[in-house]
Amino acid sequence: MKIFLMNIIPEYIYRGLITRSSVVLLLLCAIILQPFVGMSQSSHSKINTVVIDAGHGGKDPGAISKIINEKDVVLSIALKLGTYIEKYFPNVNVIYTRKTDVFIPLNRRSEIANQNKADLFISIHANANDNHSISGTETYTLGLHKTKENLAVAMKENSVMLYEDDYSTKYEGFDPKNPASYIIFNLLQGMNRENSINLAEFTEFQFKTRVGRHSRGVREAGFWVLKQVSMPSILVEVGFVSNPTEANYLKHSENQDYLASAIFRAFRDYKTKVEESSVVLERKEELVRIDTTIATSVINEPETNPQLEYCIQIKSSTKQIPLNSTAFNQLENIKERMSDGVYKYTVGSTDKYKEIVILQKEIRKVINDCFVVVFYNGERISLSKAKKLQKT
Repeated sequence: MKIFLMNIIPEYIYRGLITRSSVVLLLLCAIILQPFVGMSQSSHSKINTVVIDAGHGGKDPGAISKIINEKDVVLSIALKLGTYIEKYFPNVNVIYTRKTDVFIPLNRRSEIANQNKADLFISIHANANDNHSISGTETYTLGLHKTKENLAVAMKENSVMLYEDDYSTKYEGFDPKNPASYIIFNLLQGMNRENSINLAEFTEFQFKTRVGRHSRGVREAGFWVLKQVSMPSILVEVGFVSNPTEANYLKHSENQDYLASAIFRAFRDYKTKVEESSVVLERKEELVRIDTTIATSVINEPETNPQLEYCIQIKSSTKQIPLNSTAFNQLENIKERMSDGVYKYTVGSTDKYKEIVILQKEIRKVINDCFVVVFYNGERISLSKAKKLQKT
């Protein structure tokens, strides 16, 4: 059944201005919520810097096979990924932990991310297993391993520290070969966990649906390189070099392009979600910033402003999508927009915030991850700025 966007919301829902009592309540809430909102991450709305970490390198080959070495494959994919981001998001600062075949200690990799105040950390690896029939991609976030298999992967990747002198002292007595050492990874990265999982899910989705790889899913395990960084982070295993068929796939530059582009699309979708989808965070920020002057003027300003346009973004893509594509789940009146080299597709058009929120609930019945966007004279602006302009 198609969803028609005209005349589906009763007009009476939107009538009436904010009362003086509701303004007072807003001001009280602002005072109460101030300390709690201040505790949230200040960088939630922008992805300005991303650190790309090619695992292993130099004297540490990583996982090896007769066909390829892990360190070579992941370096190629990391550089390709960075090139995609630099091309399509020139305002994003891309930093590499290594760009050549050199050995970088684990703690130095995390230092690079922290010192540059990165908003995202992506570590790229390739896997290996004694069972040479196992294949597929995996994306890890920091956590306590739930299976022996996840622990084995963490042990393999953490063993890079064995190449370093006096690693026991440098890594606070951590022994990558001792399962008991991994207890420290439980309940770490609490604030970043949800965002890390979101990026991991986007990555595995792209591997499966756009590259056609076998996805082994999103997993958690104790990786030292993820433990030390102070931002959302993932560790991507692009395949198993121990599987001859997959090793042959991974050695080809074209396939490395596909894998890099999949991680790029996951980055793009994550960036969009973080910067554009959080209506709740935008409204909290507005609540904290509101003052008596603005609150008083709310009562007297008109309800609508024809220069503002609220709509629902339902999809974005680096490639143009036909407006009659089945990807739009039978929605009608799709509008295509271009921003930062990315095609963005929206439905609905109204100058009433309350109306677009109700419309979003309807659209979510068919596209769960849709979100509200707003334009002012055709230019994209934040929800908080729109609310200030509209004063409703």
